[in-house]
Formats: sequence, structure tokens, C-alpha cells
Amino acid sequence: MKIGDIELRDRPLFLAPMEDVTDASFRAICKEFGADMMYTEFVSSDGLIRDAKKAIAKLKTYDYEAPVGIQIYGSIPEAMVEAARMAENAAEIAGGHGADLIDINFGCPVNKIARRGAGSGMMKEPDKMVEITRMVVDAVRLPVTVKTRLGWDEDSKIIVELAERLQDAGIKALTIHGRTRSQMYTGEADWTLIGKVRENPRMHIPIIGNGDINSPEKAKEAFDRYGVDGIMIGRATYGHPWIFREIRHYLDTGETMPPMSVTERVALAKRHLATSISFKGEKVGILEMRRHLSCYFKGLPDFKETRLKLVTLNDPQELYDTLDRIADRWGETQAPEAVSVYGI
Repeated sequence: MKIGDIELRDRPLFLAPMEDVTDASFRAICKEFGADMMYTEFVSSDGLIRDAKKAIAKLKTYDYEAPVGIQIYGSIPEAMVEAARMAENAAEIAGGHGADLIDINFGCPVNKIARRGAGSGMMKEPDKMVEITRMVVDAVRLPVTVKTRLGWDEDSKIIVELAERLQDAGIKALTIHGRTRSQMYTGEADWTLIGKVRENPRMHIPIIGNGDINSPEKAKEAFDRYGVDGIMIGRATYGHPWIFREIRHYLDTGETMPPMSVTERVALAKRHLATSISFKGEKVGILEMRRHLSCYFKGLPDFKETRLKLVTLNDPQELYDTLDRIADRWGETQAPEAVSVYGI
């Protein structure tokens, strides 16, 4: 599979960009487990052009992540163009590897984004969506991709026609989440329309499917039944970043890997914590790891008291000691696979 000049393996696996989740430390873990391509947390175009510190910090990526995309969002065409140019020059602005492509977020359903006409709020204004896309494509040299949804609601599933228009605007790949904006993350993702986009004889860019991929079996079905070129995995990676390894193994061999043991999860959580601290410093690194630490062990019996420690302790050594005690107490437990906080 190719996105512009970016070469990816057959049936690639993508890590979805998720705010406050896919920071550099989590991307490092997902890359280790076989994510073929990753994206930054989405970056506000308004924040970038205001030179906001948090937005600028999100532009930093690392050589081992390549190929990596920087995802931007917004509703003002001129701001989106300027943000895309800044993302293209991320290595100079924020340091690190920079961007291999620019992704436009037309899919985020949360109210604070959509009600301002950004993210999936743009589904109400498809003409404007296409025009912003065309302007961004014309403004940068890097490949531009788009992530979007089926439509605004059940009565406006416009993705089949919209996909053609976005392709004509010059994008090099399209990711489709199989829900409308109105669905948010409820109900089941509808992959039939993703399949129809892929089957459209006019479409010649890669189509990446997204939504409810939470097992190797579902990943294989997405490739086999709907013909997508790649799949993007989001919420199911939360507390379960090794899902990439499990899916790749199943695709290659048809066999299911044994569950990761609690002892192995403890070792991974300790490395993830150390990486987070090294990137962000002790205070912020620990604070932003809390959302991950307890999810690594979700489903363990009699875990409430230990979980409370994982999300309240501020001293790194006390956290490492707590993780060691988890291994000592539950190491031989046949733990269920980690389940995301969103329930899939």
C-alpha cells in the first residue's frame, strides 16, 4: 500500500489519533507492537497559528515513529492552510522527526469541536470541507489525507459521494469511521458503506476503515469482507497496545496468540511509565500516565484498592513498587484482555 510516496506493507495497521491518549510515549509502545503508521494527537489550527505552547508541543515526533502523520483540525480555511504549513515544517518548529504526511480531522464528534464546525461538524458543510481540503493540498508538498465519518446523521450518509470529491481535491488516502456524527461512539460501526466506497470504480486512493476493530478476527473480516486497504484502531488500543501484534500474527498465521500475562503487562506498564516521564518530566509524565496504568490491568479480581493507588500516587518509585506488587500478587492470574475505558 502507498500513500503518496510512503510505502507501507500489505494490510497495514494504523493507530488512530486520540486526544490525550496518543502522545509520544504511547506511540512508542504501539510502534514496538507493530503499528505500521501513527498520528499525533489532533492539533488545533487556531492553537498553532496563535503559537500556543500545547499545540506546538504536539508537533514533535521522533525518527523511530516514521512514517508518522500530524493531524490538524479547524473550520477556518486560512487557519487550516497556515496550520498545515506549520505541520509540514514541524521539525524546524518543534524539533524531532517532523511529519511524513498531513491528516485533516473531519471526524471528531465531541461537542466542543463539532459545534464550532470543525471535526465531524464539517459534515454539515461538505462544500466547505472539500474546499478546505483543496486549499491544504495546494499549500503543502507532503501527502494530505483525511479522516471523516459516514455523515452527520442517519438521514445524511454522504460518504460515497464525498469520498470522490475529497479524492478529486487531491488527498492521497481516506480514513472512514463507520458511524455518523450523531452516533458519537454508540451502536455498531457500519462497515457496509466503507465497503461501498472501496468498491466504487472511481476510487483509486487507499481506503482505511475504522470503527469497532477490537480483535484479530474483526480485523481480518474488515480486510476480507469489505476490501479495505488498511485498518485504523483507536479505542481498543487503550490498555491493550499489543493488539497490533495480535492482529498481525493472526493475519499472517491464522492463529490466535495467547493472552499477555499479568507479569508481562507489569513490565510493559513500567516501561511505558518510564518513557512518559522521560518525555514530559516527572509531574506531567505521571499525571498523564494515570489514564493508561489502570487500563493495563482492567478486569483483575479484587483490584479496586490497587487501582486507586495507580491513579493517585505521585512518586515514581511508589508507582514502580505498586506495579511490582501487582506482579507478585496477580502474576499467575489468567487475566482477561484489557478492556478500554470506552467498553470495547
